[in-house]
Amino acid sequence: MATEKTQASDVISGEWNVRYNYSVGKVAGTFFDALKERKILATKSSKSGISYLPPRAYCERSFEPCDEWVEAGHEGVIEAATIVSAAFEHLPPPPYAIAYVRLDGIDTAMINFVRNLDMSDVGAAMEKLKPGTRVRVEFIDDPKGEVTDFHYVL
Repeated sequence: MATEKTQASDVISGEWNVRYNYSVGKVAGTFFDALKERKILATKSSKSGISYLPPRAYCERSFEPCDEWVEAGHEGVIEAATIVSAAFEHLPPPPYAIAYVRLDGIDTAMINFVRNLDMSDVGAAMEKLKPGTRVRVEFIDDPKGEVTDFHYVL
């Protein structure tokens, strides 16, 4: 059985950058519109009683439509967190913190950046991000209807 050797000249490196527009749909559209008003909306299933953030069209437990909207509190608890030390395109320069936070009145957690955290000692910063730590939501000055309109602060 013969095998072919691949040479470096047989590999062509390339990159595609494709811009596109897509419809966010009714559920995400309602969520993003509310962010412009500094409100964080979640969906809720009257069948199961579970509230979802980010909002979902259907309940993951009952498989029924989420048929209610509820406003999340602007405080909550960290469920999980990490400090990112690798650089990624279109994200802040490392290190930066992200956390899954279960906002008051909501049953699920939503990820977002944690801002205003001293990152000069990454170990000490991580200690401050323990599960169960209370955080609050802070909005940017001019919300545009994007998930980055808000972040978490200790």
